[in-house]
Amino acid sequence: MSDSDSKTTPKNFIRQIIDEDIQAGKNQGRVATRFPPEPNGYLHIGHAKSIVLNFGIAQDYDGTCNLRFDDTNPHKENLEFVEAIQQDVRWLGYDWADRLFFASDYFEQLYDFAVQLIQKGKAYVDDLSADDIRQYRGTLKEPGKNSPFRDRSVEENLGLFARMRAGEFPDGAKVLRAKIDMASPNINLRDPTIYRIRHGVVHHQTGAQWAIYPMYDFTHCLSDMLENITHSICTLEFEDHRPLYDWFLDELQTPCHPQQIEFSRLNLEYTVTSKRKLTELVDQGLVEGWDDPRMPTIAGLRRRGYTPQSIREFCRLIGVTKADNIVEMALLETCIRDDLNERAPRRMAVLHPLKVVLSNYPEETTEELTAANHPQDSGMGQRSIPFSRELYIDQADFEEIPPKKYKRLVPGGEVRLRNAYVIRCDEIIKDDQGNIVELRCSYDPDTLGKNPEGRKVKGVIHWVSAPHAVQAEVRLYDRLFTHPTPDATKDGSDYKDHINSDSLRTLTHCYLERSLEEAKAGEAFQFEREGYFCLDPMHQAGDLPVFNRTVTLRDTWAKIQ
Repeated sequence: MSDSDSKTTPKNFIRQIIDEDIQAGKNQGRVATRFPPEPNGYLHIGHAKSIVLNFGIAQDYDGTCNLRFDDTNPHKENLEFVEAIQQDVRWLGYDWADRLFFASDYFEQLYDFAVQLIQKGKAYVDDLSADDIRQYRGTLKEPGKNSPFRDRSVEENLGLFARMRAGEFPDGAKVLRAKIDMASPNINLRDPTIYRIRHGVVHHQTGAQWAIYPMYDFTHCLSDMLENITHSICTLEFEDHRPLYDWFLDELQTPCHPQQIEFSRLNLEYTVTSKRKLTELVDQGLVEGWDDPRMPTIAGLRRRGYTPQSIREFCRLIGVTKADNIVEMALLETCIRDDLNERAPRRMAVLHPLKVVLSNYPEETTEELTAANHPQDSGMGQRSIPFSRELYIDQADFEEIPPKKYKRLVPGGEVRLRNAYVIRCDEIIKDDQGNIVELRCSYDPDTLGKNPEGRKVKGVIHWVSAPHAVQAEVRLYDRLFTHPTPDATKDGSDYKDHINSDSLRTLTHCYLERSLEEAKAGEAFQFEREGYFCLDPMHQAGDLPVFNRTVTLRDTWAKIQ
């Protein structure tokens, strides 16, 4: 499988760079990429773009793509995130074979590289506090100033760094900084910190072995180098870090010098993809977890019923550029609609039930009718649907006082039951509060699959047989935020102020056609006239089935706004 499945992958500037490198004989024509997530949360739709890009390039150029965890911050990382990330990458359709790595695999080598920088006079131990380091760094308009500890001797720095590793100093007491240029116009080159002290944490890979941990900028380029990566592809926020990436590799005279290439990150309407903000949503109980179907996480999308094919197609359509832009949520929803339209079998489900009794249908009789599983794909076969005297239809399909052009059931009017007969409403039954609780209707036995001559029945509604119906809970998911850019509003409001209070509606008394009793966890269906739904992947046999709405049949959101 390629990153675009059967469709042609459009050329982009990254592929053009790779083509030119291959033509020039660079890297002996070899292409090696990597996907380097930090295991401090679940992957989201923006990560999917990077996964599809990196693994897709490796596939299309007969190269390799490593999965490498950037696990240098154990305060925020754990094995749950490591395992979830691996599951997400596999689910999207990619495999790293035997190329699973952790930055922590290289901690000893990274320490040795840091010692080399100290020996060259290119790194020093600094006693300034974090606040003082920020103050000394300067601003975009003003140069920084040297730390009073910048000119320590090589011997003193080597001794202090060894003592840092041995755990002799408390957190924040000292850091190791690269010695570059405090007057550089690029703030990232103003003696960046490359090691800090971290006590009291147990790393998920190395345990309590280390008291110091390397910073991302130092770790990343050297990890790329150690893995013989050719093209280190990352998002645009790292563009200003590229000189530092190159500086470490040049100063250490490494045998391999990967090329860092930046592309624009995915900004998607009506969501947030900041890991910090997603963590807040989970920790503050504003969603039900990382795999909440309203979350933009891959786990959330999977639980909602999105398919890996639809996400890969979405990534293909948005393309790869250097220009930041905001992608419409409607495009992602169109991708899943198009995908499920082809692969999801049709079923009938009544979400807001209204009982119908066919007074002229024989009691204790059940008729087995036949319906196609897909109107355009005969290969999906047919299913049997029971028909009986008592049915459920949707409340919205009956109006006692109908509006203009209403084409469903009305008092004295006729409507066709999908795949079944024409019925006529003869009587309305109400409770003591005046609520309609039942309709008494009659059916025409001569109308199975046809309209009698001279009669035009325009309305077609869905239904289920009451004695054979499967009771279920149905969760109607919608967009989590009401604002298209909740974390970048012009009024300066907090992104949580725009949480959509109607992002989840739970219907507890829904009735589904009998065949859905055999649905498997995660399996997708089109509920006719309602939308696309999947049986919750967390479903256990014997539990009341829960169906999650993946997406409506059309973009109803645009009509609401």
